[in-house]
Amino acid sequence: MEIVRGVSIKNIFLDNKNWHDFFCDNKDNLRTAITDNVLKMLSCKTHLMGYHKYVCPKCKDHYRVVNHTCKSRFCSSCAKKATDEWINKSNDKLPNTLWQHITFTLPDIYWNLFWLNRDLMGIVCKIAADIIKKIADDRNIDIGIFLVIHTFGRDLKRNYHIHLSVTLRGMCKDKKKIKKIYFDHQLLKNKWKYCITNFLRKRYKSGNLNLPKSWHRFNSILNENYKKQWVVHLGKPCKHEKNINYLGKYLKRPPIGEARIKSYNGNNVSFDYLDHYDKKIKTVIILAIDFIKRLICHIHDKHFRVIRYYGILSNRRISKDLPIFNKLLEIENQKPEKKNYNKEKISFRSMFIKAFAKDPLECPKCKISMLQSIVCYFDKLLLRSLHKQIAQKIV
Repeated sequence: MEIVRGVSIKNIFLDNKNWHDFFCDNKDNLRTAITDNVLKMLSCKTHLMGYHKYVCPKCKDHYRVVNHTCKSRFCSSCAKKATDEWINKSNDKLPNTLWQHITFTLPDIYWNLFWLNRDLMGIVCKIAADIIKKIADDRNIDIGIFLVIHTFGRDLKRNYHIHLSVTLRGMCKDKKKIKKIYFDHQLLKNKWKYCITNFLRKRYKSGNLNLPKSWHRFNSILNENYKKQWVVHLGKPCKHEKNINYLGKYLKRPPIGEARIKSYNGNNVSFDYLDHYDKKIKTVIILAIDFIKRLICHIHDKHFRVIRYYGILSNRRISKDLPIFNKLLEIENQKPEKKNYNKEKISFRSMFIKAFAKDPLECPKCKISMLQSIVCYFDKLLLRSLHKQIAQKIV
């Protein structure tokens, strides 16, 4: 079969009944979140997701049917809009000051623990935030933190790590002035290693930890890895826009951008990635089924929060303390930068006009805007009942 370039993830799932065959062989072991998100992605922009129908109010001969999108994080087609919306919202929400991006990683032998104990993904990220908060509390200041839970490496293999961003200015506990803060690299590494190891020991003693088959000597493995260097990377201080734009790429899209998929020939998928160790671009060639396996294991369960906020930015404090913090920052900066972000709601119509310089709802005959006529919403139960037909490209 001739190599197809610029292929989409959706096409790989549908071609040769790849997803259908994989689903039939593994349906008893697949989490509901995986099935739901793949099903939404396969049905995106089809009549199965529902639609809006627009009719010209004057000539009534022209109409346009706009199929709904699935809005799944697993859908690359919906990722651009979701990413832009999050970036716009976060640029207005986060304090206008210097931030530091800190990456907390774990030894690779620990990664499988998070797939056998998925609740750890939400617990361990709080440990990272608590380490930063404790350092700030010891200096009698409050800081703002937001972090992103990341489960994959650039080669799509399992790699649980945490991207955390923290303000390098804090508000004194009396809420009257601003203080600078910095974080010692070695101190963070030592605290991170100690807290994670101590947490896993307690969890194991409680009998509430599923272990990989290779973990016959639990305490020995912890002791061996405690002696190693754990990687905690501190980025250079920067404005919050840089952190937001960087992390936005990972929040609202599948584990791989489709631009990185080099080719697909009906059997194998090849994609490029940058190796962090030698800084070289490398190519991975794997079977389509294995490509699917690598992608779907990173789909989170429903209601799982990939991004979390702590300190001044926590839900409990943001409405009361963030305005005070922002005001103190303005006093310190004297001439604060004015934010000029686009607050306009991103819609199908605005995206179409931006991309093609043409209004999709303009009547081609009388040049006036079409009006909404019919709205049809999708039926989740219907989608599930049609799963087999969708996977076989019958519908």
